Amino acid sequence: MSAPDLPELDHAALAALAARVGELCRAAGLSIALGESCTGGLVGHLLTEVPGASDYLRGGVVAYADGAKVALLDVPAVTIAEHGAVSAQVAIAMAAGARTRLGADVGAAVTGIAGPGGGSVQKPVGSTYVAVADGAGSVVRRYLWHGDRSANKTASARATLELLLERLGGGT
Repeated sequence: MSAPDLPELDHAALAALAARVGELCRAAGLSIALGESCTGGLVGHLLTEVPGASDYLRGGVVAYADGAKVALLDVPAVTIAEHGAVSAQVAIAMAAGARTRLGADVGAAVTGIAGPGGGSVQKPVGSTYVAVADGAGSVVRRYLWHGDRSANKTASARATLELLLERLGGGT
């Protein structure tokens, strides 16, 4: 079964963000790597919609299960145990792990609860953390989306692209 298409306006806006990320990476000679959980590879999909993305995109890891975060992105199991998979600490570790594992200049990561289930009082459905790690350090943002699963995934992908743009010096 194929996934439904994104609304045309959202797709155009996301495509424009992905193109800007590519332009900035090319201009600065930077490479990027991704660690995705709740978006299921949507950020990578958006970036690879841009022709020539292989000039700067090293790859991405969809680490949905905690074990995959540990094994593929070097997220310390103790970090997940202490803070939960949906946390600032795990998002930062995922971004750093993607950067290191894929040999990129910049790593970006997203982890969250897309819904409709899986939330709690402390971390309701829509809770999402986006992080970017580079040679200067890392930055992380927390979001709380209020859409359905598809809308939350799209909003999380957009937030990841926007944080990448900000960290690359291109604003949002």
